[in-house]
Amino acid sequence: MKLQLAIDLEDVQGAIALIEKTKDSIDIFEYGTPLVINFGLEGLQKIRETFPDITLLADLKIMDVASYEVGQAFKYGADITTILGVAEDQSIQDAVKAAHEAGKELLVDMIGVRDVATRAREIDAFGADYIGTHTGYDLQALGQDPFEEFSVIKANITNTKTAIAGGIKLAAADEIKAANPDLLIIGGAIATVDDPTAAAVEFKKLLG
Repeated sequence: MKLQLAIDLEDVQGAIALIEKTKDSIDIFEYGTPLVINFGLEGLQKIRETFPDITLLADLKIMDVASYEVGQAFKYGADITTILGVAEDQSIQDAVKAAHEAGKELLVDMIGVRDVATRAREIDAFGADYIGTHTGYDLQALGQDPFEEFSVIKANITNTKTAIAGGIKLAAADEIKAANPDLLIIGGAIATVDDPTAAAVEFKKLLG
């Protein structure tokens, strides 16, 4: 199980400072969508230049023109990027092809997918590297968590690695262990606490 830190801050310098504090415990750093919106891919490039050896995911949430947008993510320093599971089949297939031709990886984000079981089987056949359960902020506010949907996805795939995200805290240690995703994505439980370094260490210990 790998640990990904979702950096959904509104400040590239803050992201750089957070990476510096947590880089010994984190496997993948996510250049989150708020950073993409506020600073574009130039912010991603700045992080790559500052940390040439870390693994970076650009959370672009691609919907269309997939080959081009995937290519741009990698051009500016990403190792992994994301496309939405609600995108057209052709867009996802094009994104997978572009990522693999570049020697990179693609994560399909299942946020907003209605028929999770069917779509998970379809995406599994497309050859994406990761399929991710994602309980968005708006649904977290209503008390939802990603574990039930994750179990549906896991039951319907055979090849694709799994990821889970959505307001996960250390208090959910038992659920995390039971789910056993390939990639655990943590945001605020590391990024917004008083001691991100210690929080990252604790999550890393949980992963074993």
